[in-house]
Amino acid sequence: MRFGPVKTSEANGAILAHAVKVDETRLPKGHRLSPADIAALNACGTLEITVARLDPGDLMEDEAARLIAAAIAPDHLRFSGAATGRVNVYSRVAGLFVATRETVDRLNRIDPAITLACLADHAPVQPGDMVATIKIIPLAVAGHFVKQAQTLLQSHAAFEVKPFAARRAALIATQLPTLKQQVMDKTRTILAARLRQSGSALLTERRVAHTESAVAAAIDDLLPDHNLLVVFGASAVADPDDVIPAAIRRAGGAVDHVGMPVDPGNLLVLGRVGETPVVGAPGCARSPRENGFDWILDRILAGEWPSFDDITGLGVGGLLSEIPSRPQPREPATQLQLESVAVVVLAAGQASRMGADGGHKLLATFDGVPLVRRSVEAALAAAPGKVSVVTGHREADIRGALEGLPVTFVSNPDYISGMASSLTAGLSAIGGRAAGMLVMLADMPGIGGGDLRRLIECFVGEGGRSIVRATAGGQRGNPVVLPRQTFSAIRQLVGDVGARHIIEKSGLPVIDVELGAQARLDLDTAEQIVAAGGILEK
Repeated sequence: MRFGPVKTSEANGAILAHAVKVDETRLPKGHRLSPADIAALNACGTLEITVARLDPGDLMEDEAARLIAAAIAPDHLRFSGAATGRVNVYSRVAGLFVATRETVDRLNRIDPAITLACLADHAPVQPGDMVATIKIIPLAVAGHFVKQAQTLLQSHAAFEVKPFAARRAALIATQLPTLKQQVMDKTRTILAARLRQSGSALLTERRVAHTESAVAAAIDDLLPDHNLLVVFGASAVADPDDVIPAAIRRAGGAVDHVGMPVDPGNLLVLGRVGETPVVGAPGCARSPRENGFDWILDRILAGEWPSFDDITGLGVGGLLSEIPSRPQPREPATQLQLESVAVVVLAAGQASRMGADGGHKLLATFDGVPLVRRSVEAALAAAPGKVSVVTGHREADIRGALEGLPVTFVSNPDYISGMASSLTAGLSAIGGRAAGMLVMLADMPGIGGGDLRRLIECFVGEGGRSIVRATAGGQRGNPVVLPRQTFSAIRQLVGDVGARHIIEKSGLPVIDVELGAQARLDLDTAEQIVAAGGILEK
């Protein structure tokens, strides 16, 4: 292919390298120019244009992408049509995406014009998930390179999706006096949710003593009606002859592996009795967050049996996010102080529900004090020197109402987009050393410094590893204290959303602190302000 600028009068039959507009008509990139196109371009004064001219044997980008995609085995996959040199590949099933790095690398090294990008090896997927994309970089590519790619893909699989096979699972949970029943209940719920992703079901739970004989007896009893057994020990496996691996052997099974280079997830036991997998789950699998147990469980559900080399080869990429609820952190936790928590007061919103003539709710006065000042003074009483205020709508007025208070102001010019922008702005202001961020709405007149202090003290008492949330009569409310582990998720928020879905999806413990009705009293309308004893600005 030859690429470059040419005189428009000489471009008949060439391919447009970039889209151009001719009067009211747009000629797209990749369009083959006709005599009529040339005349129209000349008529509108376009005397030079950048084009591509094909050499003998060259293939246009869409045709090349289509031919390469057609060489991939279509089992459990769906392919998009070719457009702009791209074919996307989607999974038709819930399963495990398995890639062969050597084949993918070889294809990408045939010629820079041909590219294949795909998910990481052994990534779980659901129906409709995109798993790969084939993209031809220029407008055309030499046909012999496309043929090489086809030959490679026809003889060596680059990737596939292995469907999950539904399993009838049983949970064996051992008990010790130190293990709370609610922890065991949560473990059952989380395991059932994990299994549902593959269409599997947790049919049975058996709680037994933490002894080799009790676990072995449970395995024997459950084997006839289940084809997957998961054992959660009340204490971690400390040796290949500890309770869980010893019980698998006592039940007539074999233990293939104890331990794995994935953290969290080190203390996993992989065994089987006959054809039935028996997995000793590490303690971290009591959390819904990704850990080494997920990696092994997904392979089993996809019909694989991880070998010694498979498991010992998981170290690169095996350092996963820390799970704060783990009972033994790798390093002693630093003793938190109350000063470890910063307070962010959100005061940037438009108060749109006040109506066109309703004034600004944050400037309404209560006992002669503007609502926003009342809120910020409460924050300062709980966390002196650690308060940031996010402003946006009527910024000068809001800051004027806070004159003289020792706070850090943060401007949010994007306040109109919603709460997410204010949360991220506030987070950027609190500094990198805060262990937690208390998020306070500025329109809650009933929240006082003592309430905020209680939330902060609870957070510190939990070691900064839990979300602390105000409640009213058991119903969730505000404010909330978010630990450092949530900060990366906060930075990704967009639009008019708050932290609620982060709280629900983080996998962190949520501690509710009952504050009474004031935890749900925020003022959105003029009527609510008057009813709460406020006087609106004129």
